[in-house]
This record gives sequence, C-alpha cells and structure tokens, in this order.
Amino acid sequence: MPDVFAVPIFFIVFRECVEVSIIVSLLLSWQKQTLGSDPAINKKLRRQVWYGCLAGLLVCFIVGGGMIGSFYGLHIDKWGATEPYWEGVFSIVASIIIAAMGAALLRVSKLQAKWQAKIHASFDAKDATKASSKWERVKAWTRKYFMFWLPFVTVLREGAEAIIFIAGVGLGLPGRSIPLPVVVGLAAGAVVGVILYKGGNFAPVHIFLIVSTCFLYLVAAGLFSKGVWFLESGAWNKIIGGDAAETGSGPGSYDIRQSVWHVNCCNPYINGGGGWGIFNAILGWQNSATVGSVVSYNLFWLVTILTFLGMAFNEKNGRWPLMKAKTVDRKGSETDSGSEKDGGIAYPEKTAKRDTETVTEVQSTKS
Repeated sequence: MPDVFAVPIFFIVFRECVEVSIIVSLLLSWQKQTLGSDPAINKKLRRQVWYGCLAGLLVCFIVGGGMIGSFYGLHIDKWGATEPYWEGVFSIVASIIIAAMGAALLRVSKLQAKWQAKIHASFDAKDATKASSKWERVKAWTRKYFMFWLPFVTVLREGAEAIIFIAGVGLGLPGRSIPLPVVVGLAAGAVVGVILYKGGNFAPVHIFLIVSTCFLYLVAAGLFSKGVWFLESGAWNKIIGGDAAETGSGPGSYDIRQSVWHVNCCNPYINGGGGWGIFNAILGWQNSATVGSVVSYNLFWLVTILTFLGMAFNEKNGRWPLMKAKTVDRKGSETDSGSEKDGGIAYPEKTAKRDTETVTEVQSTKS
C-alpha cells in the first residue's frame, strides 16, 4: 500500500484543498443566496471567483515549479529560507480580506437592494473612471473585481505550500506513490466544498449569513495568528541556521524565549499532519504557541468585536462613536450638531417642535 498511496501526501493535499474549498464554497453560496435574482451580475461574480482560483493556481505552479527546479537543478533551496515569511505575509493578507468581507456579508440581507445597486454601479463605471484620477481608477477597478482577490490569494498560498511540501516529503518516497494520494486528496477536498455549497443553498439566507460569517471569522483569526507564528518561526530558523520543523516536536523545534506553551506531539507539519494538519488549516492550530501568535489571535478578536460594536452604534445613531452627529438645516446643508445640549445627537422630534414654535411666532406677529 505505501508503494502506491503515500498517506502523508494525501493529508497534505487534503488539508490545503479543504481550506480553499471552504472559502470558494461560501463565496459561491453567498452569491447565489443574495444575488440570485440578478443572473447577469451573479454570473460575472461567479466568474471572478473561478478566475481567481485559476490565476492563483497558475501562479503557484510557476512559483513552485521554479523553486523545485532551482532545488534539483541548481541545488539552491531559496524557498526553504523564505517560506515562513511568504506564508506569514499571505496568511495575514488573506485574514484581513476575509475579515473585511465578513463584515459586509452580515449586512447583505438588510441592505440587499443597496448592495445590488453598488455592484451594478461598479460594473457600469467604465466611462466615469476614464476621467478620474489614477487613484480613483484603481479603487474602481478593485471594487469591480473584489470577488477575484480572496480566491486568488487563498489558492496561491495553499497551492504553493502543497507543491513544496509534496516535493519535500516525496524525496524519500517512490514516484508511483504520489499521484494517487494527490488525486484522492483533491477529490476529498472538493467533496467538502460541494457539501458546504449545497448546505448553504438550502439554508435560509439570514441563518446562512450568520453561520458562514462566524465560520469565516474563525478561519480568519486562525490565519492571522498563524501568519504571525510563521514570521516568528522564520526568525527562529535564521537563528538555528536551518528548518526547525526538521527537528521534530521536541526541544530545538521552538524558541523557548517566545513560548507560551508547547506539547511534544500533535504537530501539524510532520508527515502531513493528519487530523492536526486539517485542524491547522481550518482554525490555525499549532502545537507550539508563541507570545506573538497568542496576542495576535486575541487582538484579532478584540478589533473584530470593537468594529461590530461601532457598526451597530452607527446603524442605530447615524454616526460613529466619538464623532459628532450631523443635522440638515432649512437650507438643506449639513451642519454639526455638537453645540446642541443633547451631546451632539440630532433628535428629529425636537427639531420638528422648534420648527412648529417658529411658525407659530411668525403667524402671531403677522396678526
């Protein structure tokens, strides 16, 4: 069996494919749930997701192929020294993109018509952006293809990691033991994505948005923490002059000066990681927690909580916390109401009362 099916290869491919499947399936379900009434826009956004996947796959093949070629052809391992830094940067960028999209996803059910109008405007803004500044054109282009970037970054990060891991693990394995686990791992990951997509389509829109967004934020928090962990791991590798993962899970595999806790098992990077590797891909599990990874994980949730509290405050009061409210005077211009005795908050009923009193005074004067 090991001669035709390498289990570590299967877990590596399955782990990376599951994370991509989660992101892609939730994006496609969101499009169908919220924009299904507009087939033209839904089709364009769906294409953006798949184009992002294909572009990420193409770039990761080019980068991964170049790294493997330089290793075997020139005996230069450029990826080994820089891998933690690339992984860290990609993970943090993906986490920020997911967090930004998650905040928007929760508001879609309430502001569905407004969102559809914005998406229509972004696709119809070609003529308007021609006369705009360069920065405005970049912003308009980014808004128009916003569904492209998250799949692109996700596939690029996970695909490059899978290619390099397979190349490293496959050094001690017969060549015929690699293709079958790769195919099975991709198929199993795709099945997970199909199940999530079908389940999302059958769920009520409001429940689907809440559950999927919460799940996406769990993934984003793990990515943010994992990104910081990768950066710290790169610094530790530089100190010891090699890859700490090659030393196993015991002493020497982590920096004791930055360690919060450590277990000599459950390593998600050894022999494909098994279940711990899947846990790492979805929620960011590490068998060695560092100060940076723990603080960044909690900081991510703190910023997320404060952001949602601010959004709720803005939706209820029409202004952001610590900012003055704006009222509309009789001439139709906006003015700050910070001088009001009510702490800068505009109360429509009090404004209407003052207007009524003013009219009464005018009428009494005329009489």
